[in-house]
Amino acid sequence: MQIKVITVGMFATNCYLVSCPESGEGIIIDPGADGKRIADQVRDLGLTVCYIVNTHGHVDHIGANGKLKEEFKVPLLLCQKDLEIYNNPGFGLRFVLGKQPPPDDYISDGDKVEFGRLSLTVMETPGHTPGGISLVEDNVVFCGDALFAGSAGRTDLAGGSYATLIRSIQDRLAALPPRTVVYPGHGPSTTIGEEVACNPFLRRT
Repeated sequence: MQIKVITVGMFATNCYLVSCPESGEGIIIDPGADGKRIADQVRDLGLTVCYIVNTHGHVDHIGANGKLKEEFKVPLLLCQKDLEIYNNPGFGLRFVLGKQPPPDDYISDGDKVEFGRLSLTVMETPGHTPGGISLVEDNVVFCGDALFAGSAGRTDLAGGSYATLIRSIQDRLAALPPRTVVYPGHGPSTTIGEEVACNPFLRRT
């Protein structure tokens, strides 16, 4: 698996280009802004894009969906539980960004996102939003804004739930093998082992 991180937009969102080195097929995870820069990176890498995947519906993770769908003509995937947030980003930002294209399909727990010889399994990790998901492979997890290095996602926005997020972190993400590399929606990567050892949100009281 090849992983390219592109930090985009005013919120410094991590957009991930994840690809199969054997086939050159890949996916775009969370294109929050800077669609042209992301598209240029896709072309520079010679990737064939199969899907655009949003880990959740917040505006800083979806802002370049329209540009990239137009560019690559591929399906856009989202958990249906986040559709209301996706369609109504708030803060007047819909008028700034314009309406984003509707999802082409909905993904939920246990679904597979396949590209080349690789696949990522959808793990629902709600709390930051009702339909937040993570994408898991044997030793990698793309977790959106559920878990960060040393911290966790905020829950004070519409649809957020602290209790739900803690369950997602402690019961689902912390259950992954310690060597699993965590690629969050913002900030540096980490590992499950490091977070279990040091992150207060993974400690059970």
